[in-house]
Amino acid sequence: MTVTRGDRRRTALLAALDEHLRDAGPGARLEDINVADLSRRAGVTRSAFYFYFDNKAAAVAALMDEMYDEAWGAADLLGGDGSMRDRTAAAIRRVFEGWGQRPHVYRAMLEARATSPAARERWDAHIASFVEVVAAVIDAERVARQETGGPPALAIATALLDVNDRTLERLVRAPDRADDGTEDGFDWETHVDAVVHLWLSTIYGSTR
Repeated sequence: MTVTRGDRRRTALLAALDEHLRDAGPGARLEDINVADLSRRAGVTRSAFYFYFDNKAAAVAALMDEMYDEAWGAADLLGGDGSMRDRTAAAIRRVFEGWGQRPHVYRAMLEARATSPAARERWDAHIASFVEVVAAVIDAERVARQETGGPPALAIATALLDVNDRTLERLVRAPDRADDGTEDGFDWETHVDAVVHLWLSTIYGSTR
């Protein structure tokens, strides 16, 4: 695939935004980002920014697309080797590990989706695609266990992803964790284990 000059400019702007959010730390806010400064950091003009993005929230949403691609890598684990329970647990942990490496992006998206209907719509569309994958796993397990009752698989999948969303928000808003995985008395690893337990218990009726 040929990379055009426009592609390079857009990529440079997203890289500059990523760097800015990382450098600004947990207190970064979209309203404090100066588009002119961001454009200079990317080596392009201010007008170029608005050629590719309607606003800063749209740029954050575009930056999130890269993270969605990585999340799909975690979803692919559901079709890998080993038991489905083990694959599900591995996929959930992969998601948390990935976002744990780029909390600044998720923090920015939390703000973007709260202030921009377009960013929220983009977020919802991505989540809906993951809901379908999880719902398919739930339906397959119900068939295997010959279960017919309970809420619709889509509703359960949506609720489980809501749990992940809240857990990720807790992760990215938390202070740096200590070497033993705790933060101000909160054991993050145990919390993730609890989320995995919740998923497995909900889908399979057991964690074994």
